[in-house]
Amino acid sequence: MKNPLISIIIPVFNGSKHLAEAIQSALNQTWQYKEIIIVDDGSVDDSLQIAESFKSEIVKVFTQKNKGASAARNAGLTQAKGDYIQFLDADDLLSPDKIEAQISCLNSSVTQLAICKTVYFNDGENHLNGKLSDSWLINDTDDPADFLTKLYAGEEIMPGYGGMITIHSWLTPRNLIEAAGPWNEKLSLDDDGEFFCRVVLAAERIKFSNKGLNYYRKFNSQLSLSAQKSRKATASAILATDLKFGYLKAKSNNTVVDRVFARHYWWTGVLAYPKFKDLSKYCIQKAKQLGYNGEKYVGGPGGHFLANVFGWKAVRLISWYQQLLKRSWA
Repeated sequence: MKNPLISIIIPVFNGSKHLAEAIQSALNQTWQYKEIIIVDDGSVDDSLQIAESFKSEIVKVFTQKNKGASAARNAGLTQAKGDYIQFLDADDLLSPDKIEAQISCLNSSVTQLAICKTVYFNDGENHLNGKLSDSWLINDTDDPADFLTKLYAGEEIMPGYGGMITIHSWLTPRNLIEAAGPWNEKLSLDDDGEFFCRVVLAAERIKFSNKGLNYYRKFNSQLSLSAQKSRKATASAILATDLKFGYLKAKSNNTVVDRVFARHYWWTGVLAYPKFKDLSKYCIQKAKQLGYNGEKYVGGPGGHFLANVFGWKAVRLISWYQQLLKRSWA
């Protein structure tokens, strides 16, 4: 493909504060052959009106009843005509050369994925002053299963590895998404992790682009979905872990995979206690089945000491009641 069409899909739900800036960063892409698809997921603020103010031949706006970000992205995919897909959340940004650099990096391949560096910045700050990430992710790989194992492992199991890849870091051939399947609409938390796990495993190679950046906005507010500790969010995180573990085990014989996911299950189980005891019990049992033998609780010196003496559940109970007291006094 000499000039492939890029579909930039932007889901939005009550994102009026930053939506215009996100759309503008998509419009500013130096790659000329693009369409921008905005899917309003039942917003009750001015998001839809802001999106419609950008409507043009290349900016298309759709709306639906509130179904969640995954459903909005799937709706965008049904409307997209592009050969490659760029997902962009309504509060994040792309550097102007991001897509063009990754198209050059992929060299028309439809079996490979491209990633780029991420700049993290706090809400309210200039994204150009953010912190540039730099890690092992700068290396190309033709072993997707090994790539995911290293990504999920963390320092405790594989020193020098671990980390996070943002949704808008990727540029994805449309046919890889068709092979992997749509976004899982049952998930609210870690929906991107589960989706891109499937996409990565469907790819032949992951390419790193030295040029082009994506900007990830960090929020301190407990109102952001990723900060919520509701039962729905916790159950979603567990289901995503179950699914990713199954996908990776089907593709890899590396025993490290069991250790990696044992750690994920254990810490999810610890964090779910005591608010969701049934979910906690499920995760702790899974971790034990996979032979987890790492730290049972990590916190400050006092918390660590108490956990060694009384067990991690006692420390979690103390922490839980302290949080309740703070809320009652707030």
